[in-house]
Amino acid sequence: MSSTRRTAIVAGVLFLVTEVAAIGGLALYRPLLHDADYVLGPGADTQVFLGALCEFVLALAVTGTGAVLYPILRRCNEGAAVGYVCGRLLEAAVILVGIISVLSVVTLRARTDGAADADAASLVTAGQALVAFHDWTFLFGPNFVLGANTLILAGLMYRSRLVPRAIAVLGLVGGTLICASATAVLFGIYEQVSVAGSLAALPVFAWEVTLAVRLLAKGFDADTGSDLGARDGAAVAAV
Repeated sequence: MSSTRRTAIVAGVLFLVTEVAAIGGLALYRPLLHDADYVLGPGADTQVFLGALCEFVLALAVTGTGAVLYPILRRCNEGAAVGYVCGRLLEAAVILVGIISVLSVVTLRARTDGAADADAASLVTAGQALVAFHDWTFLFGPNFVLGANTLILAGLMYRSRLVPRAIAVLGLVGGTLICASATAVLFGIYEQVSVAGSLAALPVFAWEVTLAVRLLAKGFDADTGSDLGARDGAAVAAV
């Protein structure tokens, strides 16, 4: 198996992991994100911890896609490849900040036992502030930054024909829509988690799943992959 084919397989697996982990994290966080008085109730801390673990896996997988694809992408455009890696690192960093804000709410909930009414009210306010902080990280990480990263990767794959152009076009559409949707949420046109927001996210979800399946099943385009492999061989020989 060639190194290019191995890269395609690893990248495909990582893209699938990002989708599963992202959906799992969002679903497991629901009790905390949608209950304004979570810090005063019995809580679903174990579920939230599992959600945090999913998002931590998501951050690792996001970073991994950038690192794994860099050797391939740099042969197409080194500057854009570096930009993609940096963008994925930024996306992962924002996700990690969101995890910390959610776990901080759990810590506050553990301190409500025996709290006076005035203290309880302060804890509720603090908890809501931390949830709002998470919502903003969710907007800028898996929306704005994800959209920008998608546009870079899809653009590189469209120009280099690493995958069929129909797949790359799906990525270009998905990246554009998710950025436009994030802008709409930023200006209060609709909520982040809403029908409109979900519909806008579908193309980028379809892009990542389609790309993952393509990379796992067939790898990069045969002609392009061979050409890239030949370039690598020539570079090694020159050194």
